[in-house]
Amino acid sequence: MSNECAAGVPKHVAIIMDGNGRWAKKRGLPRLAGHRKGAENITNIVRAADDLGLSYLTLFTFSIENWRRPKAEVNGLMDLFEQVLDEKLPELMENNVRLNLIGNIDAIRKSTRNRFEEAVKKTDPNTGLILTIALNYSGRDDIARAVKKMLADNLGDLSEDKISDYLDTAGMPDPELLIRTSGEARISNFLLWQIAYSEVYFCDVLWPDFKGEHLYEAINDFQKRERRFGGL
Repeated sequence: MSNECAAGVPKHVAIIMDGNGRWAKKRGLPRLAGHRKGAENITNIVRAADDLGLSYLTLFTFSIENWRRPKAEVNGLMDLFEQVLDEKLPELMENNVRLNLIGNIDAIRKSTRNRFEEAVKKTDPNTGLILTIALNYSGRDDIARAVKKMLADNLGDLSEDKISDYLDTAGMPDPELLIRTSGEARISNFLLWQIAYSEVYFCDVLWPDFKGEHLYEAINDFQKRERRFGGL
């Protein structure tokens, strides 16, 4: 499918994928089973996003704050990332999806980082949906790293556009729509600069149960909103 958006459909949707642990707990399963189910669900949402004509889909996969979780869970997540990449890369290629990474990638386990970087390189020629994975990401850290790079480049006269060019999302349009699953109603340090004028949609469905129909509902809600950007 072309990455030109259908009329009224946002070009860029970002999702805070929340609720894997609670999904597992409700079923008496270990938390990693919930993470596995959530990772498998990404395929469904990528397909739905492509069918809708989105150009960009950005998923909050692992935050800097997630390092506070038990070491066994963090290591299990890194293992899961590698397994899922191996399983899903052929499908990304088949569906012309280009993988992109944002976040403080250097701090990720080397084997996991290498797997992601290889997948990004392999999918780079693809021309369809751009799937961005936010890995070891936080909005404040993104801004802080951008400031460090600007200082290193001795930038004098700053503008919003120049600052945007130093963020991890440089070259990407800001999300028009931010979705959070699981019933929580907070931003959790995600894309703080980029979502300044994003519409926000909170959904009670836990991420592993979030299907294409729920993405359609979120975009239908988005289409009913009047976006004035501070004007009348």
